[in-house]
Order: sequence, then structure tokens, then C-alpha cells
Amino acid sequence: MDRIGVVVNPIAGMGGRVGLKGTDGKVEEARRLGAEPRAPGRATEALEALFDREPDLEVYTAAGEMGEEEAREAGYDPEVVYDPDGEETNAADTKGAVRAFLECDVDLVLFVGGDGTAVNVAEVLEEEEAETPMLGVPAGVKVYSSVFGVTPADAGRIAAVWDRVENREVNDIDEEAYREGEVRAELRAVVPVPVAEDLQSSKQLARGNVDSLANGFAREAESGTTYVFGPGSTVGAIEEALGIDPSPLGVDVWRDGEVLARDASEEEILAVLEEPAVIVVSPIGGQGFVFGRGNHQISPAVIDRADEIEIVASEEKLDGLGTLRVDTDDEEVDESLRGWVQVRTGRFTRRLTKIV
Repeated sequence: MDRIGVVVNPIAGMGGRVGLKGTDGKVEEARRLGAEPRAPGRATEALEALFDREPDLEVYTAAGEMGEEEAREAGYDPEVVYDPDGEETNAADTKGAVRAFLECDVDLVLFVGGDGTAVNVAEVLEEEEAETPMLGVPAGVKVYSSVFGVTPADAGRIAAVWDRVENREVNDIDEEAYREGEVRAELRAVVPVPVAEDLQSSKQLARGNVDSLANGFAREAESGTTYVFGPGSTVGAIEEALGIDPSPLGVDVWRDGEVLARDASEEEILAVLEEPAVIVVSPIGGQGFVFGRGNHQISPAVIDRADEIEIVASEEKLDGLGTLRVDTDDEEVDESLRGWVQVRTGRFTRRLTKIV
């Protein structure tokens, strides 16, 4: 590979920790709530991993924080081939950058964002009937497509060493429905993606039988303990067994029969978190992420405050995963979470599974 096009969606992922579950139409609200940009740092991490292996690549990118700044920070001297018109970038800018990359005959489009950004890139590739492969650096709240590296560094490594491609799915989620607790996934494109072990799979939306697990957990809930319940149907079943009306795709905080925060942001969780505290999460089916996909509100600061992390999943879900993953934006926290853990799979049963 000689030439790569790099485009960053600088607002991707900003809504995660403040509980917005996305930034489509919510950028100003996210900023009012104190959200900070997430994508630029993850872009730099990916490009540093790429630079370590391929420092002589010709890098084409968009101006400013859409790729130029991150590429320079990683060590490259990029050629800027697209300049956004306004201060606030949007989907049209992502598409404009990709069109400019294709005119430069790049070998790969490396994008930084979530599923919405993946759709923007894929649409241009399809419109131009281009066979150029694409690869995603995960930075959005919604990262359900199978075109992303598992972590930013993984994406950078893949971009450096790939030698063949395979067709993979680009899915998008209706954010308004997502905020109301419903996952509506739609297949938007099938695109060529570099083949590598460190690519994530598409999210599986099916729910296994978790009634026994939920009832067992509820019977053992301890008084005086603060429980932080992550999103998803498995954890939602536990909440229902405790008499809680869960926010299926949000984070709820509960103690001694009282919901202290519902569909909470990181700040709201920290405000009510008292020791002892237990975080309850379930891995995303098909991907295995415990932290870092769809639950950014459970931030490194929240994890540091917890006395215990309880991972719950059906045997069926674990059978389809093999290993679990974390991607919190904090390497020290990620490393502290890695290793063998006991995943609760039923009322009395647990299963050793490795977080990698």
C-alpha cells in the first residue's frame, strides 16, 4: 500500500458519556452537557500505530481536525485535499473528503467515527462504483458495523499490514428510536474491508433466555450496595426482576429499592455513586465488548469508583464470543480489566472467560 486517505468525524462519540447515545442533531446539546471530543484522540492513536509500521505512506486528508492535525501529530506530513466550508463539519464534508481521496487513487480509506460515518463513506464508494476498501477506527457511540478495528491501535495495525479484502456489512441504527430504547438496525451497504483478526463482527440482536440469571441475581442483591446497571436486554431483565423499569439502552443507578438515576450520564452516575458499588454489564453479542461500545457513560472514572464489576451473559451468547473486549479510552483501565473473569450465566452458574 502506497497511498491512504484519512478522514475524521471530529464530533463522533461526543454524546456517549453524557448519555445522548449519539450525536446526530445533538452536538450543541452534548457540548452544553460538558461533552468533549473523543474522535481526534482515537484518530491519533490509530495513525501512530500506522506510522510505527509505515512511516513513508502518502497520506491524503481533510483540513484541520478532520484529519490533518491528527496525521501531523502522529508524524506524517499529509497532503490536504479537502477543506470543509464551515466551522462545524457534517456528513457532506465526510463525503467530500472521500471523493477527493478517490481522485487521488488511494489504496485505502481510513475513517474515524461510528456507524453514521461508515454509511457516509460507503455511500460515496458505491456512488463512484469504487473498489477501494474502507476501514473504520471506532470512535462513535454506535459501532455496530463489521468494518471497524477492535481498537484504534488495531485499526492502525490493520491499515499497515493487510494484503486482501472481504465484503463486510455497514449497518446503521435509528438514533431517535435508540434513545427511546429500541434498536432498529438497517443494512446500508456491503463494502470491501481489509481482512484481519482484529476486526469486530456485526452486533447480534437476538436475546437468549436470561430469566434464570435475572432472578438469581435479584435474589442476591445486597442492601446498602449501589448498583450501576448498563444497557441491554440481559441487564434489563435483572432490573425488571428487581422491580425497576429499565432504560434498555441507557444506564440506571439503583440502591435499596430506589432508582437514583435513570438513563444517566457519566456526571449523573458519579453524583449518586456511593460505596460499596457494583457495575453490572453484559457483553455485546457478536462483538464481546464489555466496556466501550454503547455504554460510554460507564467511564474510567465510574469504573475506578466501583468495588466490583459483574458481567452477565447467557451461555448461548458466550458460545458465540469466545473472548471479551474492553475499549474505555484509558489504557491503564483497560489493562486492569484484562484477564480471566467469571461471567454469570445463570442462577447458580458462572463461566471463566478471558477479557483480551
